[in-house]
Formats: sequence, C-alpha cells, structure tokens
Amino acid sequence: MIVVLKPNVGQEKKDRLIEWLKGMGLGVHISEGEYQTVLGLIGDTAKVDMELIDSLDIVDSVKRVSETFKCCNRKFHPDDTVVNIGDVKVGGGNFVLIAGPCSVENEDQIVSVAKDVKAAGANLLRGGAFKPRTSPYDFQGLKGEGIELLKIARKETGLPIVTEIMSIDDLPLFEDIDVLQVGARNMQNFDLLKELGQTGKPILLKRGLANTLKELLMSAEYIMASGNENINLCERGIRTYSDYLRNTLDLAAVPMLHELSHLPVIVDPSHATGIARMVPPMAMAATAAGADGLIIEVHNDPPHALCDGAQSLRPEEYAELVKKIKAVREVL
Repeated sequence: MIVVLKPNVGQEKKDRLIEWLKGMGLGVHISEGEYQTVLGLIGDTAKVDMELIDSLDIVDSVKRVSETFKCCNRKFHPDDTVVNIGDVKVGGGNFVLIAGPCSVENEDQIVSVAKDVKAAGANLLRGGAFKPRTSPYDFQGLKGEGIELLKIARKETGLPIVTEIMSIDDLPLFEDIDVLQVGARNMQNFDLLKELGQTGKPILLKRGLANTLKELLMSAEYIMASGNENINLCERGIRTYSDYLRNTLDLAAVPMLHELSHLPVIVDPSHATGIARMVPPMAMAATAAGADGLIIEVHNDPPHALCDGAQSLRPEEYAELVKKIKAVREVL
C-alpha cells in the first residue's frame, strides 16, 4: 500500500502519521520527491483502514500495490534512485561505463587494462578474482590475490572496483571493494543477498540466465529489505533458442525495468553475446534503449586470456566504442 501526501505538509504532521502507521506493526518506506512525499507501507496492510487514512487532511491518495516487490517498486519510490560509488553517480540521468578483463591474471595485465579503459573514458574497473565456471577444470580466478591486484590497479588509476562475490564466507575479503557484483548464477542465493543487505555497499545484481524480470526484482527486494538500497540491476542476456550467440540480450528489459522500478539498469553486452564483434552494436543499442550504464569486458591480449577472451574487446576497440556510445548519448 502507498500513501501519497499533499504538497507542503509540515514535518511534524508527517512524523505523527508515520509513527501511527508504525504503531500498527507496519514498515514505512519514505520517498521524499520534489513535489510530494510517498509513504510505502510494508507488512500486513489488510488491517489498514484505507478510507480512514484517505480522509486525513494531509493525505492526497491511498492505493494498494499488488506486486510482491515493494521496496524496489517505482510506485513506492517515484523518482529514480541515484547510486553513489565514490565520485561516480549511476541513475537519474547519470551514465556509467564499467570496463576491464573477465579475470584478473597478474599485476601487469590488470594495471595495463585499467589505465587503458580509464583513458578511453571508463568510470569503474571490473575484474574477476573469484570466477564461477561451468567446468571445474577451467581457471577459477586468483581469489584473495586477485582482490589485492585490483586494489593496486585502483591505486594506480583512481578507478573504483567492481568484482564478483560468490560466498558469504568471502565477505571479509571484500571490505575494501567499491561495488560487489552478484553474478547470474547467484541471483537467487538468498542467504548471500540478505548478507549483502547488511553491508550498505553498492551492489551490481545480474539477472539469472533463465530468470524473469519479476524474479530479478524479488532478488533486489531481498537486499533492500535487509537495509541496502544501493542496487544496480544488470541485464546480461538470457538463454533462449538462439544457436549463434551465447545468450539473447533482452533489450526490452531496460525500459520495462525502468517502468517497474526506480533502480538503475546496467547492460552487459559481453556476456549477452559471447562474441567480441557483437559487443559494439549491442552496446549502442542498449544505450539507445535507455540503459544507465554498460559493463564491458576488455583485455590487452584476448587470444591468450584465461577466461572469456572471445567476447573481450582490445583497448583500442573499446576506446573507439566509447566514442560511438557518447555520440548515441548526445542524440538522446
């Protein structure tokens, strides 16, 4: 249920209403917009007398919300959420470029790529230290050593770090990481999501390869219900009947997620296609569809990459792509 207050309501009256609602055992999510305040009521709202609340002189309207996701629902929070990552802002008209290798391999590699993508215009550095791989025989990442190498690259370039966490047990290693990525395979690892809700850190939540948009939003709800509202949703492609691409990039998810939720939406064209030459057109299409940012894999030597070299752009290719993305943004 949402309660929309009239403009210019005094703070004392707001506080009294909020305390009264909390006294009924309800959680109250407060969204302060430029012109109005929206109170999102969470819990057993069946016992709430809508007519009584609607009759209050400070209330403009009362509506029931049928969707099971509440905190991330745009009805609860009409204005776009802006996630702050250091000096970088995501959402609310702010566009972010995240780039780097699939896996951290050594210091020279990650520092070199970090410098290249920053020079091209990237705002954040991505790099995998823990790698969930389909085969147990594939490279699994450098783990704790990889985290330390990412910190070195951050010190060299000033770029905040985005890297994937796979287990609650590894949380202590991520205390100094700027953005914690939840990969597609862990989108419904609910115990992990609840723990991430306790951290307060920015989260990049990827859609599972066979999950619906509602399921993605419910996973975001787990994090938000635990207290963390700094969430970036990520569309990274879903598994369909396509036989030439790794996944199918669901570009329609971008405007639909913006309609359903106030959270920023990032697009990953690298994992969505699995083919480097497909990344630029899909990156530009995602930008045109209204994405709040892109996360793209860049490697200084793709043929010899230990992970996902086939979908990685070379630094010079990434620099050229950023120019085209900026041109699309100017048109928009």
